[in-house]
Formats: sequence, C-alpha cells, structure tokens
Amino acid sequence: MTVDIAIVLSVLVSGFILFTTELFSIDVTAMAILSFLCFFGYLSPEEAISGFSNPAVLTIAFLFIMSKALQKTGILEYLIIKVKKLADKSILLGRTFYLLVIGLMSAVINNTAIVAIFMPVTIRLAHKYKLSPSKMLIPLSYAAILGGTLTLVGTSTNLLVNSIFVGTSNFEPLGMFEFFKYGIILLIIGLFYILFIAPKLLPSRTVTSSLTRSYHLGGYLTEMKIRDDSPLVGKTCMDRGINRNYDVMVLDILREGKMITDMIRLTTLRAGDVLFVRGTLENFLRMKEVERVALLTDEKLTQEELEQEDNVLVECILTDKSDLVGKSLKSGNFRRRFGAFILAVRREGVIFRKKIAHVVLNAYDTLLVYGPAKKIVNFSKGNDFIVLGEVNAEIRKQRFWWMTIIVILGSIIIAAFGFMPIMKSAMIGVVFLLMLKVISPKESYESINWQVIVLISALIPVGIVIKNTGTADWIGSFISNLVQSVPRDWQPKVLLGLIYLLTMILTEVSSNAATSIIMTPIALAVTQQLDFEPRAFIFAVAFAASASFITPIGYQTNLMVYGPGGYKFSDYIRVGLPLAIIFWLTAIFVLPIIWPV
Repeated sequence: MTVDIAIVLSVLVSGFILFTTELFSIDVTAMAILSFLCFFGYLSPEEAISGFSNPAVLTIAFLFIMSKALQKTGILEYLIIKVKKLADKSILLGRTFYLLVIGLMSAVINNTAIVAIFMPVTIRLAHKYKLSPSKMLIPLSYAAILGGTLTLVGTSTNLLVNSIFVGTSNFEPLGMFEFFKYGIILLIIGLFYILFIAPKLLPSRTVTSSLTRSYHLGGYLTEMKIRDDSPLVGKTCMDRGINRNYDVMVLDILREGKMITDMIRLTTLRAGDVLFVRGTLENFLRMKEVERVALLTDEKLTQEELEQEDNVLVECILTDKSDLVGKSLKSGNFRRRFGAFILAVRREGVIFRKKIAHVVLNAYDTLLVYGPAKKIVNFSKGNDFIVLGEVNAEIRKQRFWWMTIIVILGSIIIAAFGFMPIMKSAMIGVVFLLMLKVISPKESYESINWQVIVLISALIPVGIVIKNTGTADWIGSFISNLVQSVPRDWQPKVLLGLIYLLTMILTEVSSNAATSIIMTPIALAVTQQLDFEPRAFIFAVAFAASASFITPIGYQTNLMVYGPGGYKFSDYIRVGLPLAIIFWLTAIFVLPIIWPV
C-alpha cells in the first residue's frame, strides 16, 4: 500500500463516517472531501469541477424538471386512483395493482416524487382497508425503489454507474431498457414478498382513527376561561409572556361564539374569552394560579373538537427543499409565515411534544399541524411540505398538460432507440416544456434537488482519484486474491457475491450515489485482473446500490415514510433484511445468466 492509497482510503472512510453520523449535510460532506483532494493535489482544478459538467448530472437535473411538469398535470394521482377502483372488491388485487403501477411509474419518474405524491393516497387506502398505515408505507417505498431499477433513467444511481463505466472503459454504454431484463425479475420477487411476507413482519403501530391519540396529545390539550379579575384582561399573550413563562401555547381564542385564529399573540384579551391551549398539566396549574384563569374541563380534547369550524388537524412532512430544515419553529417564524401551529414532531420513531418551538427541524420530519383549512391547503402548493390529507384525483386542465406526457415519453423513446443520448433528448424535452409554458423557469429551478446535484457533482471526481492513485487496483487485488482461493468455476459467482454484498452494505449506511461512484471503478479493476467480462458486475453495483431496504437512512423514500408510518429503526431491519438476502442470492445466480462473464 502506498502513502497515496492510504490517504485516499482514510478520506473515503472519514467521508462514510460523516455521511452516517450526519454531522454535516451530505452535500457539505461531499464538498469537504472534494476540497481536501483538490487542495492536496490529487485533483487538478479541471478534474475537481468535472462532475458539474458530467452528462449524468445534467440528465438528473433535467429529469427533476420533467418530474415536476408531470406532477403539475395531476395525471399520476388520476391514474393510480382509477387503477385502485378496478379492484375495489379485493384488497389483495387492489394492492397488487396499486404497487405494480407505482413500480412502473418509478421506472420513468423520480421515485422520490412518486412517494411524495402517493403517501396521501396510501394512507387513504389504509383507512379504506381498515389497516394501519405502517402496513402499507414501507411497501410503497420498496415498490418505488424496485421500479427505479427498471430503466437507465429510473434512478440517479443507474445514470451514475453508466457514466463512470463509459468514461473509464471502452465498453458499450448500459442501454435504456437493458436494466429491465433483471429489474423485472426483482420487481416480481419484490412484489410477491411485499404482498405475502412483509405484512406478517410489519407492525400495526400507528393509530389511524385519531391523530391526537397517535401523537399521545390527549393530556396536553384543554380550554381555559379568562376570569374578570385575571391580569390577562386588557393584555395580549405576548404582553404576559404566556408561552415564555409557562410553556403553554394558545391555539385559538373563542369570543362571543366566534373563533379568533389569526394574530393570537397580539390580540387584546377580554374577560370571558376561552383559550384553547396546549401544554402540560403542571404548567396549566401554574398558569391557573398566576393568571387567574379557570380550567373548563379536565377531559382531553378529541380530534373532532380540535377541528372546529374551519380549523383542521393534519400531518405534514417537511421536505428537504424547505428553508425550515436546520431551523427551529421559532427562528423560522413558522406561525407568522404559515398561519398554523405545530403540536408535535415525529422523527425516526420519537415524538416531540414539549418545547416544540425550539426543536431544530430535519428533512422528512412529520409535523402535526393545526390551523385554518384555507392555510393548510396552501401548504401543498409550495415545496416546503407534503400534506398527508385528501387527494383530488382529477387531471388539472392546465395549458398543454397532455404535451408533458408526450414530451417525457418521447425523450425516453428517442434515447432508447439510440437516436440521441438521454442527456440531449431530456434537455430538448425540457426546452419544449419551457417554451410551451407548461412549466415556468422559476418552477424548473425549484424542482431540482440541488443537494443531490451538488452531492453527485462533488463525488464524481472522487472516482477519478480512486482510479488514478491505484486505490481501485489495490482494493481489486485484495478482492481478487480472495476470489482466486476458490475453484475457477465458482470464481464469477463468488466475485459477484462479494461486490454485491459490499455495495449493499455501503449503501445502507451512506449515500447510494457515493457508493456507486466508489464501487464502479473497483468492480472494473477486479474484473480486469481476473479477466472477466465486466457487464454483470457493473449491473451488480447498480442494483445493489439501489437495493436499500434494511435502514431508513440508505434511501430517501425510506426516510420519507418513517414518520407517517410510526416506524422504528428495527422495523426496517426485520422487513428489509430478508428481502436484501433474497436479492443478494438472486443476483449471484441470475446476473451471470443474463450477462455472461
């Protein structure tokens, strides 16, 4: 091992630790790795920025825009609910059609967008079938992941692997539908597992009938009436420091039969006003003594009582595009910006109910939101939240909505038949949509997940360093020595098993983009040393990097369903580990048949 190889390995290990611990956001970690390698001369300035002009990165950006354009039409919601209606008489048939269509859609549309759209639909189906959402949300994520492996554009991982494969070898690029040969086998096996085995392993944890019970809020919501001698009379909540002094949140004010929901902190209070409050019993009693208010009831408020007049109680997921990520509700000025309250936050199986204003929000936190229905409706119109409520299953008749479908399918078909590269066809498709004003430039910029773009662009040059420093060859030699210890007939299967297993483990604890960028040159190096055809092994990297089922952190869609499903980390291990093992064994025996080694 040379000094350069030791340094590169140290950087890679440190990077994986930072990705896993999330000490910094993943894009910051990726840029830190890139900066280190560039500063110490392992990359020239031109090589360091080469990832930002990589065709795979540009293609991913264009596909983000296309996905947004398709979401605007409402065609996805329309199709999935229509398919569901075909099988209303059978839960099994209904779920099979539902998951199959989600999988097929994910083959051409970003699977993160698919899960974002269909989480509300899935929760509605759970109510319809009298099931807990926890029985259906992990299957939704898994179906979207499996669908993404069907085509070259189904997931950014496939595009990255292909880009590195073509850039570092003289082999034919991976075809648009070449993934389908093996991907359809995984989809069939995966759907069978999801439908017949996963339900026995998935918990029934979330209470579907009441959000207040689901978040254990019963003892934390009550009503107070302001007495004539209360120091609150003639003052505002801010004047008396209600939230600051007692950690009690005033949600609404009932005055002479009318509900006051806006500017509550600045509303001058009167004797006889009824305050709907959230807090703890201890704080209620302290406020009662000091502010001389009367507790109207010792009974908990139900969800129906909370949803008075035009107020509603809903769950929302904070997206990774929101500027609230990394901020507290207080510093993000949530109440003033959105006109609603956060009653609780669910994160990775933990529910926060106290000191909510000071909880620093993470991407894909599930928020229990209380506020006027008109305000909540606006949540779904921006990029900050995914509202887990009702879905309107109608195509939105915007201008040239049908052109979106034609452009997307046309771009894929043109690339599939080799008339032009996918990057060029996607770029032309996006320009058509912009010229037709199907999507605006502002919407296009907002639709791109810039964190993903920066992450991938920063990590692509890492693959150059792994190859140029001999790190890929060194790791390849270590792996080839292990493989050569078994009979020649078994060597391809053993090597496939090792590459797939290593890739699968790395993608569960880190970014799938980082894993594919690191493992692709290693797979190429070891196959050259052992004189094997590399195609099967490259596909092993692509499929294993996407097959993240064992942890919620390995893939965005798993993290998105974590909160709404009320899952624990162990649920993913219990359900995902058997499926991962099945796919590992399948890859060892099937990949060499499809792509001979």
